[in-house]
Amino acid sequence: MSIEPGTRIGPYEVSAPIGAGGMGEVYRATDTKLRREVAIKVLPKDVAVDRERLARFQREAQVLAALNHPNVAAIYGLEESGGVPCLVLELVEGQTLEEMIAPGPLPPDEARGFALQMAAGLEAAHEKGIIHRDLKPANVKITPEGAVKILDFGLAKALADEPEANSGDASLSPTLTAAATRAGVIMGTAAYMSPEQARGKKVDRRADIWAFGCVYYECLTGRRCFDGETISDLLVQVLQSEPDWEALPAATPRGIRRLLRRCLE
Repeated sequence: MSIEPGTRIGPYEVSAPIGAGGMGEVYRATDTKLRREVAIKVLPKDVAVDRERLARFQREAQVLAALNHPNVAAIYGLEESGGVPCLVLELVEGQTLEEMIAPGPLPPDEARGFALQMAAGLEAAHEKGIIHRDLKPANVKITPEGAVKILDFGLAKALADEPEANSGDASLSPTLTAAATRAGVIMGTAAYMSPEQARGKKVDRRADIWAFGCVYYECLTGRRCFDGETISDLLVQVLQSEPDWEALPAATPRGIRRLLRRCLE
């Protein structure tokens, strides 16, 4: 669903598209009441036509709105446009970690600073019982001031169309069914899946800890912790292979190496 600039969604006036991904299309908009810039995420159409999923999403959105932490992008509200639900989110300027890593590894001190902020945001969410389930460099933004903002917190669960726990069929894995139908989106998501997630099993905060380890590893090495030509190859790597620990910079402190191994056990 495309929205033209100038369209009003409740008190929000859309100004321009920002991007699109497996979780929906995102637009820059202005809150005409509070005079602030926000992001509008238009959710996949299949959410709107499935009453049970829509009701579950609305419940999840209420929980997510209660999460208030400087390292987590805030949810301001839930609106509707043409029968399609839209999330009103904090507009975060800056680059994603994916964009920052693209030229190569980050300086170790910079990577450590980002990792500390990511961990703080994850811990705050986990204390409220909220799991991200789709943590990856594309879902972490760095503001011009160097602050980390984790995006799309909990949306993988909110948008999933499978039961809370399933039979173990990997095709029912939540991040694969959360409207991530394009190969690039699925590949990018699968690279950070924990083994239990790849098997389609019920996940808890340990899935986020695994993904955090993958993201931190990528910050330090400039390469994915697990990779493959196809989704099947990639998931086999996740389930059966060890990361290439030799790829870490030689000067990586022993404590950081131990941390990464613990995250990826």
